Amino acid sequence: MKLELQGITKSFGGFVANDSIDLVVEPGTVHCLLGENGAGKSTLMNVLFGLYEPTSGRILVDDKPVAFKGPADAMNVGIGMVHQHFMLVPVFTVAENVALGNESVKGGGVLDLEQTRKAIREISDRYGFHVDPDAVVEDLPVGVQQRVEIIKALVRKADLLILDEPTAVLTPQETDELIDIIGQLKANGTSIIFISHKLREVKAVSDRITVIRRGKVVGSADPSADVKELASLMVGREVDLSLGRIHSDGDDVRLSIKDLTVRTETGHAAVNGLSLDVRGGEILAVAGVQGNGQTELVEAIIGLHPKAEGSIALGGEELLGRSVKEIIRRGVGFVPEDRSTDGLISQFSIADNLVLNRYDQPPIARGLALKPKAIAASAVEKVKEYDIRTPTAANAASTLSGGNQQKVVLARELARELRLFIASQPTRGVDVGSIEFLHRRILAERDHGTPVIIVSTELDEVMELGDRIAVLFHGRLMGVVPGNTSRDVLGLMMAGSTAEEAFAEASAAPGMETTQDGPTLPGGIA
Repeated sequence: MKLELQGITKSFGGFVANDSIDLVVEPGTVHCLLGENGAGKSTLMNVLFGLYEPTSGRILVDDKPVAFKGPADAMNVGIGMVHQHFMLVPVFTVAENVALGNESVKGGGVLDLEQTRKAIREISDRYGFHVDPDAVVEDLPVGVQQRVEIIKALVRKADLLILDEPTAVLTPQETDELIDIIGQLKANGTSIIFISHKLREVKAVSDRITVIRRGKVVGSADPSADVKELASLMVGREVDLSLGRIHSDGDDVRLSIKDLTVRTETGHAAVNGLSLDVRGGEILAVAGVQGNGQTELVEAIIGLHPKAEGSIALGGEELLGRSVKEIIRRGVGFVPEDRSTDGLISQFSIADNLVLNRYDQPPIARGLALKPKAIAASAVEKVKEYDIRTPTAANAASTLSGGNQQKVVLARELARELRLFIASQPTRGVDVGSIEFLHRRILAERDHGTPVIIVSTELDEVMELGDRIAVLFHGRLMGVVPGNTSRDVLGLMMAGSTAEEAFAEASAAPGMETTQDGPTLPGGIA
């Protein structure tokens, strides 16, 4: 299928999400749509899939204009979409999910799944998906669930497949498997639009790259393009993503976690018997696919989780059982994973958000009375120091971009002398230029001697920042490994192998590496 978008514009009131976008996807090719979160990529694909009607412009399929009133119209002309957040019913089987919306019935109105099962087996065999039509979706690994979404599209005869941030929830090995699947689909004649902000993956799969920034096409490139060139197109200026730093061994243990178990409301152990140490002057990066206990671990440390057992000691002082305010007062800085919900009060001014953690302390307040001049002066200083792009600190935090909002949270938390700094998903939804700035600030805090915990599902970020890397799987610690451990080993650990098992498997497998510098076995596995 050949697809052409001509002058596609999509506006929401006065906000223009897509501005006169032209795009051509040739038959049997992989066309990557590259851009930061909020650049307009997903909006454009929702227009293409019939979820939104364009404000202006037109769509051509095989040189013929088409108009979509809904996803069914798009599917009828051969367009399928795999959303970033899967559209599956967890308690249904694979066959039931694939049949949903495309049901066939036999006598008496009974659902006939046999044809669906046959189609699933045929597609699964053709592409090596290894998907059981009768498996219940909630029992399947995330990577297999994604294959079910692809099967759904292929059963409906999709000639063009849209993959929206398809690696966001995958381990490195599952990502490699997806890249292989994309190659097979392409060889079979399927056109693919691959939406991502991850430069390494874009270069690995694409035939052509189109870069979108702030709703506009700002350039295109071949996959041979340099990473710095692509990053510069995304941001609009030159960016240096390589920190060129030296890993730190840290000094004495400052934070000691022993036998920590954190239970959900249903009694499930989201964190199960975890023990960890964090040293002063080091970054411990916590890696794992989203949903493997990272959120609950951080919530327990900061005092947000009521059902935590074990011990969390900072400088020998027990934190477990204390309130969030008490823990913050003991010198813990915290950047939450969802800044809009937990990190900021969006209707408050930038200045007020910058003092939320010390609103009742000098020089910001005298007793219960706030000191507006001191708050304003502090805000002016932080806006300059952290390069927060705003006309004035009196503006509401909601007026800022994602990257600038994150700078506000970071500036607030680093405004005090800290005994521990925790940043959960520190660069989620942040543009490349802000990532560069935020990473350097986090490293500066480490170099100040503060113990730092970074929790991230972005493996490149984990490998770039971590002096040591702890990997969680189903709430259990698979091991703590050196910061130069390879993507291969970390991926195996993220899928459930212990550190020892992962190093042994990587050493034995041709082409796999154990460290970023090659197959040298590390010391200090905990």
